[in-house]
Amino acid sequence: MEKTEKEWQAVLNEEQYHVLREKGTERPFTGKYWDFSQDGKYYCAGCGEELFESSTKFDAGCGWPSFFQPADKSKVTNHVDRSHGMTRTEVTCSNCGGHLGHVFTDGPAPTGLRYCINSASLDFKEKE
Repeated sequence: MEKTEKEWQAVLNEEQYHVLREKGTERPFTGKYWDFSQDGKYYCAGCGEELFESSTKFDAGCGWPSFFQPADKSKVTNHVDRSHGMTRTEVTCSNCGGHLGHVFTDGPAPTGLRYCINSASLDFKEKE
């Protein structure tokens, strides 16, 4: 999915644009989904791609929504991120390339992974 930066700015709010397109982050404990526990699915706020299911969300205590696996591994792409003087694994939406957050290896079973995702990069739809 390719859009110009002007097109992205027209469809995203300021915070979504900063996170998804400029690889920004929201402050911990401020996003709408960090302390949210409804049953449903999380979608990319940029393109609507299904990314995570509520059944894989857990409280990591980090201040961002955390998941132990994506809904489908093909829906997210991992990249080496050497910004801010450290090496991490960035997670982006495979469809639109939007920055979602980072994945760490300190999560719970069964995967041992913690997808630490910005609320601003997500939309939620409650299970019917």
